[in-house]
Amino acid sequence: MAEKVTAPEIKRMKQRGEKIAVLTAYDYSFARILDEAGVDILLVGDSVGSVIQGQQSTLPVTVDEMIYHTKAVVRGRRRALVVADMPFLSYQVSLEEAKRNAGRFLQEAGAEAVKIEGGVHFLETIEALVQMGIPVMGHVGLTPQSVHRFGGYKVQGKEKEERGIILQDALAVEEAGAFSVVLEGIPMDLAQEITRRLSIPTIGIGAGIHCDGQVLVVHDMLGLFDMYTPKFVKRYADVRGIITDAVKNFIAEVREEKFPGEEHSFH
Repeated sequence: MAEKVTAPEIKRMKQRGEKIAVLTAYDYSFARILDEAGVDILLVGDSVGSVIQGQQSTLPVTVDEMIYHTKAVVRGRRRALVVADMPFLSYQVSLEEAKRNAGRFLQEAGAEAVKIEGGVHFLETIEALVQMGIPVMGHVGLTPQSVHRFGGYKVQGKEKEERGIILQDALAVEEAGAFSVVLEGIPMDLAQEITRRLSIPTIGIGAGIHCDGQVLVVHDMLGLFDMYTPKFVKRYADVRGIITDAVKNFIAEVREEKFPGEEHSFH
């Protein structure tokens, strides 16, 4: 087995110029497959709200639900670093709640790091978690938990003032001690500038080619989720089509009494 991926190793990958591959995972089976394929980070995303629960946003997802899914992912991985998203209201209300909830992800679920959306306003929170010994991945730009403030899932940082805010957010995340930062839904030249300015790795999603790594929602890249398809998603397979064909074959064989056959029966 390849060497276990850790938060410090992710930082060293940037120093060595190695690109970082990140995918979301929500259960044991997918975690095993992605881990064995060699992904560096398994992100237990609050995107579970959309692709697993069928919610319109990530906002309804709870800490207990995230811990449940994180536990399942941890059981399925051997090498990858497991990062758990801290869902809406799990860290915004108070510093004490943020510390308690982040601690639960490590203690109860077995995660090795947590991800927090926001920059300058959450500098103190990130700092407190890092001081507790909890590795933190930041997330700036388009932050889905702020969807209502943005008025929808829109590219951020097109205006000069917005660009400055996002850059300051990224710098604050690094200053607070995070080991990496997700850059979502921002112009690629801004992502390039941030990646150049930061000593910690940038993980892009809709942020162009210049980031130190890339993340996709696994259901998006496999064609399993079709409620909406962002421009930045590349579909690497049509797994939905494969499943549909398999299910249709099963139904047909049941109705035609071809399944179960002799080889599937006991005597």
